[in-house]
Amino acid sequence: MNEFCEGQFDAVVIGAGHAGCEAALALARTGLNTVMLTLNLDSIAFMACNPSVGGTAKGHLVREIDALGGEMGVNADKTALQIRMLNVGKGAAVQSLRCQSDKNAYHTEMKRTLENTDNLRIVQGEAAEILTKDGKVSGVKTTYGGIFYCSAVVIATGVYLNAQTITGEVIKSSGPNGFAPATALTKNLIELGYNVRRFKTGTPARVDGRTVDLSKCEVQYGDSDILPFSYLNDSPIKNKMPCYLTYTNGATHEIILSNLDRSPLYNGTILSTGPRYCPSIETKVVRFKDKERHQLFIEPEGADTREVYIQGMSTSLPHDVQKEMYHTVAGLENCDIMRYAYAIEYDCIDTLDVYPTLEFKKVSGLYTAGQINGTSGYEEAAAQGLVAGLNASLKLRNMPPLVLGRDQAYIGVLIDDLVTKGTDEPYRMMTSRAEHRLEIRQDNADFRLTEIGRRCGLVKDERYEKYLKRKAEYEAALNELEGKVKPADAEKIFVKHDMEKPDKAVSYADMVRRGIPLEDICVNYGILQGVSLSARQSAEIYIRYEGYLKKGLEAIEKAKKLEEKKLPADIDYLKIEGLRLEAREKLEKIKPSSLGQASRIPGVNPADISVLMVYLAVNK
Repeated sequence: MNEFCEGQFDAVVIGAGHAGCEAALALARTGLNTVMLTLNLDSIAFMACNPSVGGTAKGHLVREIDALGGEMGVNADKTALQIRMLNVGKGAAVQSLRCQSDKNAYHTEMKRTLENTDNLRIVQGEAAEILTKDGKVSGVKTTYGGIFYCSAVVIATGVYLNAQTITGEVIKSSGPNGFAPATALTKNLIELGYNVRRFKTGTPARVDGRTVDLSKCEVQYGDSDILPFSYLNDSPIKNKMPCYLTYTNGATHEIILSNLDRSPLYNGTILSTGPRYCPSIETKVVRFKDKERHQLFIEPEGADTREVYIQGMSTSLPHDVQKEMYHTVAGLENCDIMRYAYAIEYDCIDTLDVYPTLEFKKVSGLYTAGQINGTSGYEEAAAQGLVAGLNASLKLRNMPPLVLGRDQAYIGVLIDDLVTKGTDEPYRMMTSRAEHRLEIRQDNADFRLTEIGRRCGLVKDERYEKYLKRKAEYEAALNELEGKVKPADAEKIFVKHDMEKPDKAVSYADMVRRGIPLEDICVNYGILQGVSLSARQSAEIYIRYEGYLKKGLEAIEKAKKLEEKKLPADIDYLKIEGLRLEAREKLEKIKPSSLGQASRIPGVNPADISVLMVYLAVNK
């Protein structure tokens, strides 16, 4: 095959899923001449699984992507069919936005955004080899012999590397939804020094909505007057379509249990690791035999199609079993399956081989993001894509890298977990993973991250001006809420909320702390006129949790002391006396950047950290 030059660029992004889109936009929007290479232009930002964005902890990630200048939140707002706030009965730290997206519109809008971005060229083609020179990236070669010369590469191949779909006895070399797999790159990744392993995920069937009896299902409407994902969007999302809830039953479970010998998950066909927190229906039925039923959500795929997605019923059982199984569910008794469910296996890497910047430890300028890093979910992928793209851009511009702390963002938790602890299964973000979750809520993502995005060059003037306005409103609201009310003037609102009337003047903030909704206070006293709903909500949350937040900041300051103690990259941990053998091996493999990161490595205990502190003191 003849090789030929496709041109000289600053960076190449391999893949156009949610990670690839954010990486390409981050690079191009910060002024770098970028190529995005994709197997198929029709798969750009394709939602291979759930037609939704956000959810518990994932909504936090979307808000953070947006606050840093990313695109996912903007695109989700444009194409939402319905939006809801999850966990409203719980504290503000775990409340998360989730929208039902229009699958085709999401792809179309993101493709349009990419096509109209300066400095970005989109090319349909398959990457075959990452070219290097003197330990640094020098280009990408395609299967057709084209060479894109560059100084940085972001690999965001999703689930496409040597992908196989598995349904019953049928195994096909295929990417999701029938798209072609990427078969050329894995060999090169192994040659470069990546440790490659095999993961698995899956998806449920899509059925014809006209054949679903929705009268047997529980309707789930969106929330009205809910603020959108993007801080650029000032208008609430209009709910266009409802979702529905139904359940499996004993008959469903009996069919599954009686066909386990035909299940690739249980007959030895699938040996790779699947997601623990998003299991197949077979796994749910086997693992939770005491449960009489499991929730299923019937969700629209888009406004222009009759296809509906049966969330919660992912499976790799044969087609005949699937048909029988789905027909046992209330509302689905006569459903016509349009796309049968399948499992998909794919190659991914061990993230202990990458730095917190997502750069490969063995090749300068080579980054990975998304499901190739062993994660699951669009939101996790997009977050990594943005960080990988920004770090590639920062490196090429000779600027300090972007490494977010666990106390700064869910993105920081996500990446630190990957590069410090690794993952033996497709990783999913959850609020329980974030020890500082009260400090890194979804409502304050811009206060935490927009200045950082501005310094990196990704937050443009319009976004920055909106941020400054919201911050000013928030600070003004906090100041106004310190205003006091005489006992006689406070009596009525206290009685309304079944509280003992105060015997001295109280501030509006005191009322909030005692549990009186800020909205009632504003209506009753005519305060906070002209302050936006989002600024009021952030002020209310801060006041309500102020005591806990101050305690959390104390814990963060203590943790920072370990993070500030940097570990030289050239330490030979195998030669440090006093370290246990397991600790030496783990530290040598991961090469932590600080004592804080070292302390989070599984197998490294406090005694090992003490040894490292002595080592640093002696070897200043």
